[in-house]
Amino acid sequence: MTDDKAMQPLEQWPEADRRQIFGVFTDIDDTLTTDGAITDEALAALGRLKDAGLHVIAITGRPVGWSLPFARSWPVDAIVPENGSVALVRDMAHSPHGQVPVGVRRLYQQDEATRRANFARMQQVAQRVLREVPGSTLAQDSAGRETDIAIDHSEFAHLSASDIARVVSIMQSEGMSATVSSIHVNAWYGGHNKLEGARWIVRELYGRDLDAERHRWVYVGDSTNDQLMFEAFSNSVGVANIRRFLSDLTHLPHYVSRYERGAGFGEMATLLLEPRTASHRPA
Repeated sequence: MTDDKAMQPLEQWPEADRRQIFGVFTDIDDTLTTDGAITDEALAALGRLKDAGLHVIAITGRPVGWSLPFARSWPVDAIVPENGSVALVRDMAHSPHGQVPVGVRRLYQQDEATRRANFARMQQVAQRVLREVPGSTLAQDSAGRETDIAIDHSEFAHLSASDIARVVSIMQSEGMSATVSSIHVNAWYGGHNKLEGARWIVRELYGRDLDAERHRWVYVGDSTNDQLMFEAFSNSVGVANIRRFLSDLTHLPHYVSRYERGAGFGEMATLLLEPRTASHRPA
């Protein structure tokens, strides 16, 4: 575990750093959501960020099927589900009232043949987990998954820390990448993860090199499967409920909000937009 003192209060985020930001990456579960649903405050914060001209991309362990209606309705450029393997991109068109969404397209990092072969292998691993870890269950959103599997540990079921570790161990012994979110253990075949997914979607959507401009993006998250992003981005924020995972974290976010979940995301958005709002105030 990294020293908790490495996390600075969000209000200490320097204005000079905030002024350089032109994009926001965010986790979804327990970062935008509270009790499984996005809060009005978090949804409004997404809208304010987009209205200010920032790029907004959600990156999540949730499946494609679960994410699709939100990709259609939330004010985001894209949602990257299944820990970076797929992207749901909003297509926009001009109208007399400005740009309006006209649909959502899917992009994949793996070709169809690879996805089909991996899917069959993953189902075998999932069945092994269910046999060998008493009380384990597939996540209820599993029907919408295309490139990973998920075991529920805290959404509708409960697994102990030792059982979670056993699930991860089985997945890794089968050659899978595995990560633990606030609600699920996710696993997949392939080299993608949240950071690789972020690099990929920034290149696909904007033709930009994320590594050359990480200081111009902020990442917001809440759990152990966000720590790769916490490490990669100097402007990284944990909503306050991150504290329940401190004993499991090797890399902490640079800043932590006062409030939990959607309220913490709204707190981040308000602070991020403050310099822009101030610059438009009358003298």
